[in-house]
Amino acid sequence: MTSFFEICHHGAVNGVTGSCHELRLRDGPGMLVDCGLFQGAETSGSGADAATLKIDFPIEHIQALVVSHVHIDHVGRIPYLLAAGFRGPIICTEPSARLLPLVLEDAMKMGVTRDRRQLQRFVDLIAGRIVALPYGRWQQAVAAAGGSIAIRFQPAGHILGSAYVECEVKAAGEQHRVVFSGDLGAPHAPLLPAPRSPYKADTLVIESTYGDRLHQGRRERSLQLKKVVERALRDDGAVLIPAFSIGRTQEILYEIEGLIHRHGDDQAGAHRWRDLEIIVDSPLAAGFTRVYRELRPYWDAEALGRVRAGRHPLAFEQLYTVGDHAQHQRAVNYIKQRGHPCVVIAASGMCAGGRMVNYLKALIGDPRTDILFIGYQAAGTPGRAIQRHGPQGGWVELDGQRFDIRAGVYTISGYSAHADQHNLVNFVRRMRVKPRQIRIVHGDDDAKAELQRQYRALLPTAEVSIPTG
Repeated sequence: MTSFFEICHHGAVNGVTGSCHELRLRDGPGMLVDCGLFQGAETSGSGADAATLKIDFPIEHIQALVVSHVHIDHVGRIPYLLAAGFRGPIICTEPSARLLPLVLEDAMKMGVTRDRRQLQRFVDLIAGRIVALPYGRWQQAVAAAGGSIAIRFQPAGHILGSAYVECEVKAAGEQHRVVFSGDLGAPHAPLLPAPRSPYKADTLVIESTYGDRLHQGRRERSLQLKKVVERALRDDGAVLIPAFSIGRTQEILYEIEGLIHRHGDDQAGAHRWRDLEIIVDSPLAAGFTRVYRELRPYWDAEALGRVRAGRHPLAFEQLYTVGDHAQHQRAVNYIKQRGHPCVVIAASGMCAGGRMVNYLKALIGDPRTDILFIGYQAAGTPGRAIQRHGPQGGWVELDGQRFDIRAGVYTISGYSAHADQHNLVNFVRRMRVKPRQIRIVHGDDDAKAELQRQYRALLPTAEVSIPTG
């Protein structure tokens, strides 16, 4: 490591959540990249987890918070950062600037208060701190008498507004390019352009969520989704898709719209594809979907082509949105009692809370039900338990009660918003100036270890490490 700056990790080193990394000038000011919640069984090096939200590291020297994207495991501790005394700007991309207040308002509702006046004051505070930066433009984030750190966002293809962060560190007559990957998306992800590698990185801090796995191809994942939905049409069953309100929900809607467009008049049992109901049971997800539609200029060429053809990939005829809690309860009871072919998309993505839990409790014991995982399930979450034990006819604990799993359980990795091992290796391979140091974070132990082997084979002279804190 060079002598004029340092990197510290305050999260996402013993798992895949709680992302929070610090880049600072040696003995001087610095900045944070993300400040996220820990989820499931994961802990930070100092023991912070989902129940320990306080900021347990010094922040007096932190001049800026840089946000790679607005998923809760990257931004969920921002309220606690502010409470700890952080007074600097929150720098993010222009789409993230639209989405971040919505995410944090919801987090405050869930964990702090539902008082409207307090929530509005908090949202106004966040909005006043945000500095929205276009992709590709340099912005000074840290300044001191002896040095500076400038940042630039580049599209990461993970969710709308996501970015990897290029950092130009200058001090003592030297400069060094540090790149934080944030969460990288997979090529051919719905709606978003694929990420392109930076020209150079001297030091790379990179995620490893799927560092030991390869995703299904686009055709294969579409066929698997089609088979699961057709089973529901034949059996009058429900397909439950746990999904985060932002990113995965919009992407799976986009894919389902494509299937209905291609197969609308095809018959499966007594029903046609056009008979299928798609239920988004999340006011938050509905709000994010509206913003996604408003931010159409950031969509990829394929999605914009659908719009030009007169299609509405995020607002099609079969799509229904459930609003308040009473509507939610009616929807759960209706599906349980009547049986009707439908797809239900609801949070949380790891079944650790939210409205999806009520659907699971009502329907997980019905063999007509299918549970479809399209995203990563962290250790210690109900989603991981269902994913692991469901195919063997096991059980899962939800809200302190044991439920036998008689529903079908499926995982389609091709819809993951995370890059797989091949993509992560190519992200480095395609750099013109390769990193001399790589730090692997944001992954389970096996994923980090396998990605480390891959990078060492690609760059034998580079230092490839797995930080522990």
